[in-house]
Amino acid sequence: MSTLSELLAEHTDLPGAAVDHLQRVVGDWQLLADLSFADLTLWVGAGPVSDGADVVCVAQCRPTTAPTVHPEDLVGGLAAHDDHHQVFDALISGDIVRVDVDSEATGVYHPHPVHAVREAIPVRVGDDVIAVLGRDTDVQRRKMRSNLEVAYMSCADDLCQMVNDGTFPTLEDRTGSHSSPRAGDGFIRLDTEGTVVYASPNALSAYHRMGLQNDLVGQDLALTTRSLITDPFDAQEVVGDIQAALAGKAGRRMEVEARGATVLLRTLVLRPHGELAGAAVLVRDVTEVKRRDRALLSKDATIREIHHRVKNNLQTVAALLRLQARRTENEEARLALTESVRRVTSIASVHEMLSMSVDEEVDLDEVVDRLLPIMADVATVHTARIKVRRAGSLGVFSAERATPLVMVLTELVQNAIEHAFDAGEDGVVTIRSERSARWLDVIISDDGRGLPDGFSLEGSDRLGLQIVRTLVTAELGGSIGLHPGKDVGTDAVLRVPLGRRSAR
Repeated sequence: MSTLSELLAEHTDLPGAAVDHLQRVVGDWQLLADLSFADLTLWVGAGPVSDGADVVCVAQCRPTTAPTVHPEDLVGGLAAHDDHHQVFDALISGDIVRVDVDSEATGVYHPHPVHAVREAIPVRVGDDVIAVLGRDTDVQRRKMRSNLEVAYMSCADDLCQMVNDGTFPTLEDRTGSHSSPRAGDGFIRLDTEGTVVYASPNALSAYHRMGLQNDLVGQDLALTTRSLITDPFDAQEVVGDIQAALAGKAGRRMEVEARGATVLLRTLVLRPHGELAGAAVLVRDVTEVKRRDRALLSKDATIREIHHRVKNNLQTVAALLRLQARRTENEEARLALTESVRRVTSIASVHEMLSMSVDEEVDLDEVVDRLLPIMADVATVHTARIKVRRAGSLGVFSAERATPLVMVLTELVQNAIEHAFDAGEDGVVTIRSERSARWLDVIISDDGRGLPDGFSLEGSDRLGLQIVRTLVTAELGGSIGLHPGKDVGTDAVLRVPLGRRSAR
């Protein structure tokens, strides 16, 4: 099955910030589905919908708290206006649209035909509507009015309105959602003063295991929690986090211990239409899970230690090569050894990032920023007067693709430093990057003397450029070109596919 990134790359030209936001929405929407007792779908336009283009479903989520309304898989399917007119209306108007639908009239088999309410909630980034979140609920489910269901759906309505406002989820919310509690683990609703107005049975059980003797409803949650937690620093941190959520700041995920119990807490600020409406706290008792996870944590630590040792070994190799370069009198051999130092250092920097990562992903911006001073240090003698700058975000890549991409970038920057300027000449080399749903585009530009007459990238015998061509085509599935700059100098234009990789 195609991933969200692949479907966005195939059907849209959304900018990188919009893609990142949709990834955060999907990363947090199991909570929305469970609180809503509803199926969720994510729709984007396969073109300008005002011109008659279809919409495509790029993701789907079913609730764990209720039967599904959509037993069929919708992901990857195109829909015309007559099929889901509420999605089109929401995309165009920017308003939440709600319609009633009878499943028997849709022609789709369902073992128990349902009468559903379909909501189309525009997903905003800034002032732009980039997608629509579909929320489909069985009407019979909406008629149920237990205290738990009322509390769940009230919170879900607030969060869905915040999706429409463009205030949920935030980057901080996505960080908090990693391994965070689900609605069914334990749910607490707070009013604007921090008083508990509802606590689910599972949430109450978790607090009883922490040592609470009475009910939670009517209690100040921050003060009650502080009185139970063993570590005074953790207690104060939880109080600060709950109070911050009540003040409208993004909540987070925390792990606390009390009387031998380990509990996860995640706070969510509720601010529909920009007005504070209290907060929600998700609670999960992970005492037993924590014990089983220790073995996995040990395994992750071992993997990170391997990356750390690989990094140390590569740095040792680079140091030996650097020492040999200093003792070599042959200028050509010295330059070759110096370039090898730079290449080994680039790979070592990737492993250094992986030694600190828990998900085998690398932040390329951080790696490149670390390498820029190193590239200047190992360049030829005149490069002390060359400035190297970075503009735009390269983003996060898997370890498999990060290493060749870092190698390509360092080779192109080094090529500009060494060949674009005369000895002692001032100059600037700039790395400009722009991400979309489909591509990472990078331009390494310099203000030097430009390309020599008759230059051809394919015919060049420079080792660095040969390495670049091989890595770009064979490892990254992208394209590379060297062209005269707009006014002066040279532009190295790199394009790397994101989402689905190009065929090779």
